Amino acid sequence: MPKKTDAALGEFAFFKFLLTFYQQNKKRIRVSYRDLSKKFLDFNDPENAHAYLRTPQFEALEIYVFLKEFLDNKRIEQIFKEWYEKEGVFADRAEGGVAADTGQISLFEDVSQKQYEDVFKAMRKNARAYPNYIFALTMGTGKTILMATCIFYEFILANKWKKDPKYCHNALVFSPDKTVLLSLRELETFELSKVVPPEYVNFLTSHIRFHFLEEAGTSLDTLDQSMFNVIVSNTQKIILKRKNKEKTAIDDLFGATPDMFKESGSVYADAADLYDFDTPEEEGELTTNQRFEKLTRLGQLGIYVDEAHHAFGKKLAKDMGIGAKETDNSLRTTIDKLASRLERAGTRVVACFNYTGTPYIGQTVLPEVVYAYGLSDAIANEYLKKADLHGYSNTKSEEFLRIAIDDFLTKTDELRPEGLLPKMAIFATTIEEVRNELQPLVAKILEEKGLPADSILVNLGDDKTTNDDIREFIRLDTPGSKKQFILLVNKGREGWNCRSLFSVAMFRTPKSKVFVLQATMRCFRSIGETQHTAHVYLSADNLQILNDELSQNFRLSADDLNNANSHKQRYEILVKEPVERIKLQRVRRSFELIEKELLPNQELGINRADKSAWQMLTGKYNLLETVQSGIEPSQIGKTASSKTIDRTELRQKVEFSEIMLVSEVARYLGRSPLEIEAILKSTGEGIQNILDAINDYNELLYDVVIPRLFGLLYDLEQHEFTEEHEVELVRLPENGSYSVMADPKLVVTDQDVDDALVSSKSFHLDTYAFDSRPEQTLFWDLIREGAVKKLYFTGMLTHGQSEFFIQYVDPESRMVRSYYPDFLFEKDDGTYVIVEVKGDNMIDDPIVQAKREYAEQMADASGMEYAIIKGTDAEAHNYKFLMA
Repeated sequence: MPKKTDAALGEFAFFKFLLTFYQQNKKRIRVSYRDLSKKFLDFNDPENAHAYLRTPQFEALEIYVFLKEFLDNKRIEQIFKEWYEKEGVFADRAEGGVAADTGQISLFEDVSQKQYEDVFKAMRKNARAYPNYIFALTMGTGKTILMATCIFYEFILANKWKKDPKYCHNALVFSPDKTVLLSLRELETFELSKVVPPEYVNFLTSHIRFHFLEEAGTSLDTLDQSMFNVIVSNTQKIILKRKNKEKTAIDDLFGATPDMFKESGSVYADAADLYDFDTPEEEGELTTNQRFEKLTRLGQLGIYVDEAHHAFGKKLAKDMGIGAKETDNSLRTTIDKLASRLERAGTRVVACFNYTGTPYIGQTVLPEVVYAYGLSDAIANEYLKKADLHGYSNTKSEEFLRIAIDDFLTKTDELRPEGLLPKMAIFATTIEEVRNELQPLVAKILEEKGLPADSILVNLGDDKTTNDDIREFIRLDTPGSKKQFILLVNKGREGWNCRSLFSVAMFRTPKSKVFVLQATMRCFRSIGETQHTAHVYLSADNLQILNDELSQNFRLSADDLNNANSHKQRYEILVKEPVERIKLQRVRRSFELIEKELLPNQELGINRADKSAWQMLTGKYNLLETVQSGIEPSQIGKTASSKTIDRTELRQKVEFSEIMLVSEVARYLGRSPLEIEAILKSTGEGIQNILDAINDYNELLYDVVIPRLFGLLYDLEQHEFTEEHEVELVRLPENGSYSVMADPKLVVTDQDVDDALVSSKSFHLDTYAFDSRPEQTLFWDLIREGAVKKLYFTGMLTHGQSEFFIQYVDPESRMVRSYYPDFLFEKDDGTYVIVEVKGDNMIDDPIVQAKREYAEQMADASGMEYAIIKGTDAEAHNYKFLMA
């Protein structure tokens, strides 16, 4: 029977509530961010057509920045406590809930005090001295790129705010074994410009130093107290180990001593730092190696654990330091000891960021999970292949192989995504089984089908595995690879990322049950622009094991996996020719800065002697306290029953000196500090009066002094140009069609309209895939409307497939973005109307209003109209105002 604490954790996933809080308060949260953080997020926002990160990667990055900038890098149990007790930044959080795994709505306020105590107890039990966060993104969603992006973000901010303890100056990346360590080379080879704003690429390129500790004898050559090091290591290369015996007299007599290594000219001198002379030698104490010692001399270390996403169940629990007693050579102990040593050295482990593939250990949610993106979601949103699972009972190994190979060849016939040959991995339990049984059988079956025997690749790591075999294994994802059937024993557990792997077959039951899950998931990685299907062939016993492991680690079943994304279908969208074109007038504005001659004694308007003008200028900055006491309930909120006290003297202010004032103004205006000093002295108020004013109210410097000085120095002339552009409503696809996944209930084709005359009014594409029921309803209303001459649904191709877009300035990021309206229709009088359908709750959203502002400008210049219609109005057929 499960423990009550486990039951509480199994039913409660704090990361869901954390994400909900962030999404509900995103605007307020972003206000507290540094501008550099905002710029970094905006550059990677998937709404930006050129952004590289996928949605789950970006959401995880948002939570990463949220934890750092808004929650100040607090430990998860502190965040949870403040959340539950509505303290600190959560003091005014809204009541509400999120959907639980059961599909029911689980209100946070329904969590009992006992449940809260159980969850909090589990968090405290597993707490470390440093923040420890888990990002649970399923395989294939891009955890390595996410990790790299987070490290780049840390280094950019650490460079600017070196003394801020929140930011990592160096990064240590742990990998589970040599195979994965090699795959982490992507951290170094990845193109920075894809995730880093262009103005910071050169800085990172010239400052980051990568250190890959691949071999046992590789030393770590970082400079003490240096910054921007990325150390990638197998955990065993840095791990702490316990000495297993004391030195004997013979060891003392003949053993090497520290003095020997210090002797000038000694052959050992160059290797001195590979030996741990600084560590205690008493029995029971931990020894360290050279790499550990070098790490303790680096400041503000961020630790990134990239092994957890390959582990499930007990192995994952061990890596996370949960459950069984930790050993002295465990990963978590090494990190704990490293944190302790860094603290003694006057620095710290900033945080440990773990990247896993699941938020669950059995029926328990890992308490440190701060973001999760599951296997089912990854398949439904086309980040992985779809799954096609087959189980076979009462069959022999040869029968099983014949059925599996025949089905695989049939379903992948002529399939060449990215020019690659689809591969099938066939797993056995022992090397002998592969050599003596599996390899001859597969060769026999392929010979019967007229396929060459050299399409088989055997990679077992034994004496018979040649260097050629290893090279062929590495180049499987290249167009020149002719290997199609890969025979393996223990590959597929971690680090093998073969995108052209389309199938896995496993007849015998392996010793490790979780290996069935690990091996199966190897063929799910996506390839090409189309979502393909992975074909898995298992014995009935292995299929049952897979079901159990999916339930334990993902809370899914094999049926769930088969049915992921089943509500959507793939549609190949054909473009009608000739391609429709329309003329748009685009408004371009330029601003010319004209320098003026500065006249002496000009006023900035901050005369403190004029009390009335001074109060009018500064009144909005006053800190006022309203006191209501001893009044009846009916009088609460009434002015007559309260008094106001000015508490402005209690406001926290920066005390500016004359040098600070000159420096700050010069920084904003881009002029010489000496010149700025002379300008301030020449004003009517004089530099001392200006200084006194801003020391009373700091805000005056930025709201009054700098803007008014700018006005004295420059005139700004605006020039507006209107340019006519002929744009294509849709570009012709290179491969003949556009491929989209859509809900069949929201799809309309040109064959669905009975009246050919009505059909001819629309469909510049042969299929329209709508996002919502209101869009679909409005489409049917407009296509049947007699006053509508032509109708186009323009909101479905939003990634550069259409030239019909409107550029606007995002009010939050101040970045230029592209917006694709939902509909464009021509009325019988020849005028055009652009229409956007929005949910009622989104109408007043600042971004929606910004889109409206720029759309109206473009529409007005082009002789068009622009309108937003509420979703409820569209569903209620209230559209006639569009025809006015």
